[in-house]
Amino acid sequence: MAPQTTQAPDDSLAPVAVLTKVEKSYRLDSVSVPVIQRVDLLIRPAHFTVLLGPSGSGKTTLLNMLGCIDRPDAGDVVVAGQDINRMTDDEVSDFRARHIGFIFQNFNLLPVLTAYENVEYPLLLAGTSARMRADRVPKLLDAVGLADKARNLPGQLSGGQRQRVAIARALARKPKLVIADEPTANLDSKTGAAILTLMRRMQERYKISFVFSSHDRSVIRAADDTIFLKDGVVRAVSRKHAEVDR
Repeated sequence: MAPQTTQAPDDSLAPVAVLTKVEKSYRLDSVSVPVIQRVDLLIRPAHFTVLLGPSGSGKTTLLNMLGCIDRPDAGDVVVAGQDINRMTDDEVSDFRARHIGFIFQNFNLLPVLTAYENVEYPLLLAGTSARMRADRVPKLLDAVGLADKARNLPGQLSGGQRQRVAIARALARKPKLVIADEPTANLDSKTGAAILTLMRRMQERYKISFVFSSHDRSVIRAADDTIFLKDGVVRAVSRKHAEVDR
């Protein structure tokens, strides 16, 4: 009889992040203010996920948990298969740099660096070889439609172009997860729609999970999964083409 073999699990099907009974509070003078309350959440791989809720609902805090910027007071945060609570601060910092990209509504580009250098910067921090940087950076700039703006400083770019640079920078280290906090908030509707289309194209091309906080209706319509938050509690989860609902 032939020996039985066990097929290795497909990492592409594993959740990119799982939060279990997560709680977070902040101190306001002598008062502890709960922000996140016993949140259970699963982020699907290679999907668009939007966090939706009123101001103060806990969206930014939840993004910080998923982005490994903040730690929970209680509960478990597992990102890319790693239990964040079991890591030291230095380990979390290294893990975040390798596996998570960030896109900000204010772009957060370094003003003294060109578009090329801003995209290259995370690769320099990672010790990526000059040959690999010279191969990857032009490809990313070309993918976001800015091959001809590589030598421009941020001040020489429009808002939409700066956000394209930020997207390329977020993808530089081939992350498993990209966190985007109101990425279209400072853009006009036409530019915002173009940026949304670009992010969707990058998400599909590179098979990355994107998690947004947004009030932009076009972002919400484009989402695969929508997480509704209120008062630090997940009130509902809507997932397209899935039976999972955590």
